[in-house]
Amino acid sequence: MSYEPIITPPIFSGFPVKAFFTTKAFGSLELGVQSAELKGSVVYLPIQKHTDKVLIVDYDVDPKIADAVITNRKDILIGIQTADCAPVLLYDAKRHIAGAVHAGWRGTAAEILKKTIRTMTDRLYSSPDDILIAIGTGIRWCCYNVGYEVIEAVEKATSSEFGDFGELSRAVQSSEDYIIKKGEKYCLDLPTANKYQAISSGVPADNIWMSDECTFCLPEKYYSYRYAKGVTGRQYGFIGIV
Repeated sequence: MSYEPIITPPIFSGFPVKAFFTTKAFGSLELGVQSAELKGSVVYLPIQKHTDKVLIVDYDVDPKIADAVITNRKDILIGIQTADCAPVLLYDAKRHIAGAVHAGWRGTAAEILKKTIRTMTDRLYSSPDDILIAIGTGIRWCCYNVGYEVIEAVEKATSSEFGDFGELSRAVQSSEDYIIKKGEKYCLDLPTANKYQAISSGVPADNIWMSDECTFCLPEKYYSYRYAKGVTGRQYGFIGIV
């Protein structure tokens, strides 16, 4: 089966922004960017280290360590790389500010998406009501068995603002929840955890689009670090103001 090289989240339709997530069919970065008709734009990718660092990119485009990037420039395409972690793209439709976030479990536990939204509001005067968010394909609870310490860290960063989920050992029944228990194993849904973190930051639920796919379930379509047992390629999430 052949797949399209890019996935365009419908949440940004009709706005002056170019945003997409890639699949394995995207190929090399240079050829892929050309095929996406973004020739002439500066492409900025941070040096990702699973941090909670949020970087505002203006005129300095030298790569720096960060796992989230924000800009209000029109001639730049910002992006992040993932291979199971949740890729998140943001756009302030009123102030025309774009953001890209790499949210692995460490970043999610460190509230990187919340901190990105806070940076947009505190430093660039965004309102959460104006922020649109697309959460691309990451690894989901169906395939992501993790240790108790991971569950504890992500729950502390996420669910505390939504009320008590009870003991971590309790199986969560709703498909909207991001933690379940299978036998003696805990399973985590990274994209949904980040969706909840965005909502807790004031972004309306209707402003959020989320992929319903899983990188591990579709290794022919997406790169998955866990499926490949360590050595694999990367997807991209890109966004740029036009």
